[in-house]
Amino acid sequence: MKKPDISIIIRTLNEERYLSELLESIASQNSHFSHEVVLIDSGSTDQTLAIASEFGCRILHISREEFSFGRSLNRACETAGGTYLAFISGHCIPCDQSWLQNLVAPIADGKVHYAYGRQLGGPDTYWSEHQIFAKYFPKNSNIPQQGFYCNNANSALLAAKWASHRFDEELTGLEDMHLAKRLLADQGSVGYVAEASVVHIHHENWSQVQRRFEREALALQQICPELILRRRDLIRYFTRGVISDIGSGMPRTLTPKQLLQIMRYRFHQYQGSFRGNHLHKKISSKLRDSYFYPTTTKGRPLGIKA
Repeated sequence: MKKPDISIIIRTLNEERYLSELLESIASQNSHFSHEVVLIDSGSTDQTLAIASEFGCRILHISREEFSFGRSLNRACETAGGTYLAFISGHCIPCDQSWLQNLVAPIADGKVHYAYGRQLGGPDTYWSEHQIFAKYFPKNSNIPQQGFYCNNANSALLAAKWASHRFDEELTGLEDMHLAKRLLADQGSVGYVAEASVVHIHHENWSQVQRRFEREALALQQICPELILRRRDLIRYFTRGVISDIGSGMPRTLTPKQLLQIMRYRFHQYQGSFRGNHLHKKISSKLRDSYFYPTTTKGRPLGIKA
């Protein structure tokens, strides 16, 4: 069988809510690249695997004990047949039928080795998260870019470059930025493709928001150990974030409920970032599980927040 041009890799844990819509969108892509879909699952108990089977995905499994963001991607990449590797979160939906073509084209054209696309919030996305998306995923492309920011919720990578660098399997997040930093140090290049856009949908309570920023800050501490978040920085960043969010809401008047939501989001963002910045990289298995397997009050694992 002829190998596909692109292997689309999706990490899943209980992603039934949006997976059908994602896979339908992938199937309808207008692209001259051929593709396969490789799904790596870390213990779904809902209809995720049944949906993936229905759409003809190649399904891989990784145990809860083995799971990390980097290790799961490495396992999938090892079996992928594509010249290019595309990564998309199980709760992201491409905005149009040109997503895949636009995402991979700069790599195929030799302009960059690693590309990431735009992310937009959904109708239920926290207002502050909309502003974070707008900051890191602007309207205009930057190919190649300066710096190693990258995000695997919507990205593509030359398979040969993955084989040379691989994702770090010990990090609690930001495996994309870690690989991108090493790639740049090895004369590689990273680019931002605004035309390859997706809607990235989070459904998190406040403790989950804080935990996400905490595990990412812990990872960032290892990627950039020179970045130190001090207690006095918390007040400054919190205040700046709230003021910026309120300003971004004008001229539309924000309701008291929205104002409270902004304050709570920014509080949990920076509280989590501070805690993660000061944690030791050797964390307990209980804390590790709270990062990778957040649960509802009924104890059911939620989808991994990539």
